[in-house]
Amino acid sequence: MPEPTHPRPSSPEELGFESIVYEKAPPRATITLNRPEVLNAFDFRMLREIARACEDASWDDDIRVVVVTGNGRAFCVGADLKSWSADYLGKPREYWKWFGAFKDMHDRLREVGKPTLARINGIAVGGGNELQMACDLAVMVDDAFIRHVGLEHGSVPAGGATQWLPVFVGDRRAREIIYMCQEIPAAQAEEWGLINWVVPAAELDAKVDEVVENLAAKLPQTTRYAKQQLNFWRDLSWHETVNHARDWLALSMLGDEAQEAVKAFLKRSSS
Repeated sequence: MPEPTHPRPSSPEELGFESIVYEKAPPRATITLNRPEVLNAFDFRMLREIARACEDASWDDDIRVVVVTGNGRAFCVGADLKSWSADYLGKPREYWKWFGAFKDMHDRLREVGKPTLARINGIAVGGGNELQMACDLAVMVDDAFIRHVGLEHGSVPAGGATQWLPVFVGDRRAREIIYMCQEIPAAQAEEWGLINWVVPAAELDAKVDEVVENLAAKLPQTTRYAKQQLNFWRDLSWHETVNHARDWLALSMLGDEAQEAVKAFLKRSSS
């Protein structure tokens, strides 16, 4: 990814992304998570590329809406636990660096200055739900679900879930989602206010087109400031907690609980 010399947009081809597909068809830019073999789990490169794509979209005055989606049968299942086991368990300094990229990705997306739409094409688990919550709006296929599993895998979901779920669905439901680690079907997610719309897979793109067209018709500067105002509670809860979470989670990589949970998960996945 070449470093820019000015805050000017580039063509997607110039950016050389590998873990995402970045497309621009004004007024829309689309960021597609492109690691379908691991259900679009985050690795370090993907986090960096999403952040850089958001930066580019923020600089492009022809782009009015940013769509985030996944390739394959999942939207995103959060962190790549296989990579975690190899690179971060027992290595809190390395995990702290990884989480910095995760935080930067969230900040770039949330502060892109344009409406963002999560096109949830499949399951959204853990950090995948946190990614869709970082978007302004979300449309989801009717056969998918949302789930948090961090309390079973040794990771507190403090990269958005603990901060934003109470804002989205209320305190008791937020605790249910995080503590119980159960699937939240698409229809229930819509009823609870966790997403905006549920549609059959065959109607997903038509609904996305409809929402993009509506958003793109709005005044861009006025919309940008409305977004900034609407972000107040998200930003307040995020900035008050995320750096503390970064340090605590990094140190937790040294503990037996996280290490044993991740290794047990990988053992089950490979059997």
